[in-house]
Amino acid sequence: MVWCGDHLCIDIDEWSSWPWINHIKGRIRVYHGAITGVELPLTKDSSHIWRPFAPRARIEVDIDRPGWQWQGEGYFDANFGTRALEQDFSYWTWGRFPTGDGATCFYDATRLDGSELAAAFRFGANGSAETIPLPDKARMARSLWAVRRETRADQGYKPRQVKAMLDAPFYTRAAVRTQLDGQETTGVHEALDLRRFRSPLLKPMLAVRVPRRPRWEF
Repeated sequence: MVWCGDHLCIDIDEWSSWPWINHIKGRIRVYHGAITGVELPLTKDSSHIWRPFAPRARIEVDIDRPGWQWQGEGYFDANFGTRALEQDFSYWTWGRFPTGDGATCFYDATRLDGSELAAAFRFGANGSAETIPLPDKARMARSLWAVRRETRADQGYKPRQVKAMLDAPFYTRAAVRTQLDGQETTGVHEALDLRRFRSPLLKPMLAVRVPRRPRWEF
């Protein structure tokens, strides 16, 4: 990942794991809007922090496969932590939805101590950020692995998945259609069940799907 003038270049040269062994190569370009200075502590001692660098951006994808070229709406964010997620959380959902000339993000989480995180932010095209009142929680259909899902929506509106992105026994990511302040919008949504992730039956699967390479250097 390097800055190429006015945009971020992400070069991909990867081999997927068994049983679908495949070589993927290409470049993703992220043309960010304004960079925000927002950080959201997810725990009281700030052991986990969410950092929305560019809540709204333009993305260009160029992968070495026919039809694997795309450009459109995107964003750039990251999570940082000093402890494993399963040490502090049992469940969370996150959503980022384009709204007008900005974006709205929701973070809902249940910590292991029973406390709840519920946060909503509206980001402007100029990088401004403000907390907003939380819309109602709305249940969605479970994922293919039956991971529980919910997001925020206007009262009485039922959000729905419009495109699957990733399904795992403990995690799901999808394009989701919801309604905020009377406006329908499609954004990225994720749900993470860390009680499942802690299961001794599931953790060994990660070593298969995310193999370690000998003498790997960064």
